[in-house]
Amino acid sequence: MAAKIIDGKAFAAKVRASVAEHVTALKAKGVTPGLAVVLVGKDPASQVYVRNKGQQTLEVGMASFEHKLNASTSEADLLALIAKLNADTKVHGILVQLPLPKHLNSDLVINSIDPAKDVDGFHISNVGLLGTGQKSMVPCTPFGCLMMLRAHHGSLAGLEAVIVGRSNIVGKPMAQLLLNDSCTVTIAHSRTRDLQSVCRRADILVAAVGRPEMIPGEWVNPGATVIDVGINRIERDGKAKLVGDVHFESAAKVAGAITPVPGGVGPMTIACLLANTSTACCRSLGLPEPAGLTA
Repeated sequence: MAAKIIDGKAFAAKVRASVAEHVTALKAKGVTPGLAVVLVGKDPASQVYVRNKGQQTLEVGMASFEHKLNASTSEADLLALIAKLNADTKVHGILVQLPLPKHLNSDLVINSIDPAKDVDGFHISNVGLLGTGQKSMVPCTPFGCLMMLRAHHGSLAGLEAVIVGRSNIVGKPMAQLLLNDSCTVTIAHSRTRDLQSVCRRADILVAAVGRPEMIPGEWVNPGATVIDVGINRIERDGKAKLVGDVHFESAAKVAGAITPVPGGVGPMTIACLLANTSTACCRSLGLPEPAGLTA
């Protein structure tokens, strides 16, 4: 039996609609959530991503503040801009697009953002709050994965989850979110012994290792839910193609549900960024948080 395809595009559209509805309600109270995005340099992928963020921010009714800086921008000038945005009451969320040019200290830059405005969820204070089960801003990609898993399974309590990948952006926060939802969680990676056996234990298998089609169908527990975070560009039959970290065709024959690449996790990242901005706005003003849009 073929796996159910978890349609990230459709799910993201629903999230954006919910955010837009909440923004409309906030505007009726005289409040407009604002998202500031800072791009340093002209990395092509980052430029596309920032453009999409700005467009979707406006589409849900939020205020968009874009700051495009030269690649040669000094660390002092970038930190001064962030300090200005921290103090700006019209800005409720701040995102500094990564990667930064090599002469800039990414950790220093990210940790200079006001944690309450850190809608990427990368500030060390938010990492610590999430790790101790407290209210925090949550990284967007893991948050999107969690939303789709909750929608598919309902309660996640007691399910065994295996995350392949240990990055600070996806793997580690994904593990914490699933722990907070009472899953039994294993973080695996490229050096895990007998990775195939570890993966085959999973009721929920999250692939976030950055290796094209690393996980074949025979590694998937029959009936498992597979969340493929990977986006890898490869050449096949002389043509460029996007694939995930999971071999989709073989895994889809075994899994109970699976996200495609593209069109799975990817669209949820910006949708959850908008949700986080709406949440940050409410928290800053002591207003009720948007229902269904927080972790």
